[in-house]
Amino acid sequence: MLVGYSSSSEEEEEEEEEGETEATAGNKSCSRKCQEEDDGNDGCPTRKKPKTEEQVPKTSRLPLPGCLLAMFPEEVDSQTEDSALHGGRVRSFKHERGNWATYVYLPYHPEEEFRELLEELLSAARARGVLLTPQEEFHLSVSQTVVLRHHWIQPFTQSLRAGLLHCKRFVCSAGRLRVYCNAERTRTFLGIEVCTGHAQLLELVQAVDRTMTEFHLDTFYKDPSFHVSLAWCVGDVTGQMKECIQELQSLVDDREEGPFLLRLDCTELRCRTGNKTFRFPLEPEHLT
Repeated sequence: MLVGYSSSSEEEEEEEEEGETEATAGNKSCSRKCQEEDDGNDGCPTRKKPKTEEQVPKTSRLPLPGCLLAMFPEEVDSQTEDSALHGGRVRSFKHERGNWATYVYLPYHPEEEFRELLEELLSAARARGVLLTPQEEFHLSVSQTVVLRHHWIQPFTQSLRAGLLHCKRFVCSAGRLRVYCNAERTRTFLGIEVCTGHAQLLELVQAVDRTMTEFHLDTFYKDPSFHVSLAWCVGDVTGQMKECIQELQSLVDDREEGPFLLRLDCTELRCRTGNKTFRFPLEPEHLT
């Protein structure tokens, strides 16, 4: 099954770099030391003066000490924008100081059977000329990736916690492979789609969307395909993936112990913003 959509979380990239922290001011400890280290010869040949001529101190500008430069970095670090440093991934939005890429998700903790299946899927795709990179971690997104200003983080997470207060724990499962491509057509993903627990996931999305609306951020997709992304590659290779998706699906279905079904215990929701992760435990079901 082939799906094109605006990707979230790990698909952004972007499912994945640390956020900027605000620059700290008032760093006084290094200024004297740096000034002393940078004083002196500027690297040019020394011109001999007549003995009778009084040596006049140079008036040329000294280079700004490195420790002071570090206090005021450029708005965009060129290394963070270099796709070669991130497996060829391209950001979906410009990286700026004070902006934190943020998304809400349910974590998935893979078991050994899942990892064995993933290796088989990657090998089969590779034989068809599609080189997939496995996800570093696995989760199911219930929000798009949005941008938070640093000073929004605390009220945003407080709003999430309040909205999720009465959401119950549940279990969902996934078993059908689907192909996804982000809106910019810069990355293609192999995912496994949810087949049970869809109604409970929609309830979580509604709670998260209320917070997104409160902060004037994008809400989730109108008709979402809930899934766990398994692997990705750079560029739009949906055509190639479509040609081999049935072969890959047979690896999921035709196992000795029966079709593989990914089971996700939804006991807590998480919000990742930059390099911070916030956890929101869901309410246990009460037995009557």
